[in-house]
Amino acid sequence: MTISETAPVSSGALWTGRVLSGVIILFMIFDGAIKLPPLDIVTQTMVQLGWPADPNVARMLGIIGLVSTALYAWPRTSVLGAILLTAYMGGAIATKVRLDSPLFSHTLFGVYLGIILWAGLYLRDPRLRALIPFGR
Repeated sequence: MTISETAPVSSGALWTGRVLSGVIILFMIFDGAIKLPPLDIVTQTMVQLGWPADPNVARMLGIIGLVSTALYAWPRTSVLGAILLTAYMGGAIATKVRLDSPLFSHTLFGVYLGIILWAGLYLRDPRLRALIPFGR
């Protein structure tokens, strides 16, 4: 199936995809921005999660998250950004699993974000719908 053969998405589905993607983008901008100074609560939380209290590690994670989010937000690189954000969230999930955090509220939070991220991209990007055709 090519992109031109992909069934057009309705206006409602397109806007749902934009809203879902917007939620992820805003969340990841907030997540990355608080790591850049980094705020005291960020370094304290990183220590609780087993990361070093080094501000440079927090900045590096913030920059990785912000660059991946920028790639996700830009339509031409959105699939690459989605892949990078999925990997970023996988690291967060692995950290939570290692600490035996509560499953549904903490450990799977990254999975919830990943589902929203890919659903938003699927609804707004015909290339992804052509690559993974769900439906009839």
